[in-house]
Amino acid sequence: MAPREIGGRPVTHVATHSVRSVIRALGRLWLVPVTLVVWEIATRSAAQPFFPPPSAILARMHEIWFSGPASHLLLTDKALDDFGPSLARLFGGWLAAAALGVLIGTAIGCSSRLADYLDPLIELGRAVPPPLLVPFFLALLKLGTPAQLATIVFGVIWPILLNTIDGTRGVDRQHLETARIFGFSTAQRLRQVILPAAMPKIFAGLRLALSLALILLVIAEIFGGTGGIGYQLLYAQRSYLYPDMWGCLVMLGLLGYLLNSAFLLLERRVLAWHRGARQTN
Repeated sequence: MAPREIGGRPVTHVATHSVRSVIRALGRLWLVPVTLVVWEIATRSAAQPFFPPPSAILARMHEIWFSGPASHLLLTDKALDDFGPSLARLFGGWLAAAALGVLIGTAIGCSSRLADYLDPLIELGRAVPPPLLVPFFLALLKLGTPAQLATIVFGVIWPILLNTIDGTRGVDRQHLETARIFGFSTAQRLRQVILPAAMPKIFAGLRLALSLALILLVIAEIFGGTGGIGYQLLYAQRSYLYPDMWGCLVMLGLLGYLLNSAFLLLERRVLAWHRGARQTN
């Protein structure tokens, strides 16, 4: 009997490749326990209240966030109160910036006349540090979510916008001419030629914007928030709750890692055709 195949390859070969991939992924994580051990030894030797050992930080994180019932995935009510609003603001601001950045960037990239008018404004806007505009947004939109969303959108739209402009301008002219010869309408050229060709650079901008959105979320919650991870970080610092403060920092690092990993999985799936084309060439 012939061996079963998956995607043209024998099942045993696919299974062996999967096992090797898992082993390689675990092998790259060897630095994590080494870092934790060194951190534990160093902080216990220093005995400084400002730098608690990782065991105390993890214990505190478990107590306040991850000691809930199994029906809530071990999340406590405190975790839902802290993570829920922060993630909603993070994704809300990022998605709004993505929609605006791709829409405006595609229009500018396809129109040289529009680019001549808007390029000076874009260069001016991207040069303004977003944290400096937090007081302005607070005065304009008052304390709360609207000001925080405005800070995130303004800060993360630039990499999406600029990458979209660059991607749409870099479309092969032969592809556009071929689309015109075959009678594609403007909408069809945009949907079937321009956006697919620009998608790799758009995704690069989206990935960078996601990392920036997490940073700006913390800044916005510190200066203009009444809840969320950033606000809890500020509260712990002002209350001298150093294990709580470090727990917030560790949580933000883990959240950034998980978001980046999830986005890379999405990017690999959506742009699988692009990698296949590069390998073929």
